[in-house]
Amino acid sequence: MELELKNLYDDFRDGNTIKAYAKMIKEDAKKLNKPINIMEVCGGHTHTIMKFGIPQLLPDNIKFVHGPGCPVCIMPKERIDHAYVLSMQEKVILVTLGDMIKVPGSKGSLQDARSKGADVRFVYSPLECLKIARENPDANVIFFAIGFETTTPMTAALLDAVVKQDVKNIFFHINHVTVPEVMKELIDSRDVHVDSYNNRIDAFLGPSHVSVISGSRIYEEFPRDYKRPVVVTGFEPVDVMQGISMIVKQFIEDRCELEIEYKRLVTYDGNKKAQELVEKFFQKGDLFKWRGLGNIPESGLRLKAEFSEYDAEVKYKDVLPLEEIEDHKLCICGDILRGMASPPECTIFGTACKPTSPVGSCMVSSEGACAAYYKYGNLI
Repeated sequence: MELELKNLYDDFRDGNTIKAYAKMIKEDAKKLNKPINIMEVCGGHTHTIMKFGIPQLLPDNIKFVHGPGCPVCIMPKERIDHAYVLSMQEKVILVTLGDMIKVPGSKGSLQDARSKGADVRFVYSPLECLKIARENPDANVIFFAIGFETTTPMTAALLDAVVKQDVKNIFFHINHVTVPEVMKELIDSRDVHVDSYNNRIDAFLGPSHVSVISGSRIYEEFPRDYKRPVVVTGFEPVDVMQGISMIVKQFIEDRCELEIEYKRLVTYDGNKKAQELVEKFFQKGDLFKWRGLGNIPESGLRLKAEFSEYDAEVKYKDVLPLEEIEDHKLCICGDILRGMASPPECTIFGTACKPTSPVGSCMVSSEGACAAYYKYGNLI
């Protein structure tokens, strides 16, 4: 038989296997002494959970809390405005990953900037910037870098090539963020207006691709210090069901541990070479603003000082806007991300706020909780 892509995931979407896990989870859930709320940190998990109707398969005492989603969801309008302004500068080609093109800031989206004549391009790999820079020697190519630990090594690989090849017309606007810091924020918010003990997060499904790079070790503190089990789980529905089953078993066996369901790709230590490349060029910043959640300490990366000559925020500091932009007053994305509300509880969900006209962070990307509810709401 000729191998096709679907052959690689068919078994992980097998209906009989999913139903068998559902039956096992229902039996185990009868032994729970309290309901449990599981946060899936990654938008890929949210998408799978909603698309395959997993909430319908679970007993009433197991609920999902939808986490930060994806790097597009959490990108604040201030950073998008930076991209917009940079794209409008003379002799600038702004390059980013495709998901960022349609995300609106206060001045518009990068798609809007392109309609006004800006040279905005999206790429599948940051290394494509090298070819763009060679073909446009009189322009400055600015890579607007986004992503969690998953995509940070690709930006580091581009910077490594730029340094080694002595490329003078590629610059970086860094918006890489890290997962553990936001998980801590969601458990124990520093916001004086939020009672962090009402966040209803009892356990985490750890993200898949992030953990391939970072390893599962970055979550050790959550079972140890916060008494929240973490099971690193793959994106397919069988993966998710097995991850839920593993969490339920921890509760009924009175355990609180870090476990890996996604063993076919995730190890405890992760990709050491990728980690070393990231550490060579980046360091933690003091604060990074997450859309819907506010400023979170040490949750964003920035270029090390010795590489500041490649930093677009340094080169173009005189034109970049500095003003803070508040979230929409009717948007409750912050409460949704903290597990204190669900998307249908928002008064503008599905009316003023839709995927075609997103107001809040959870609707901005297709992987956001609100976007998933909007698309697959009939499965709830």
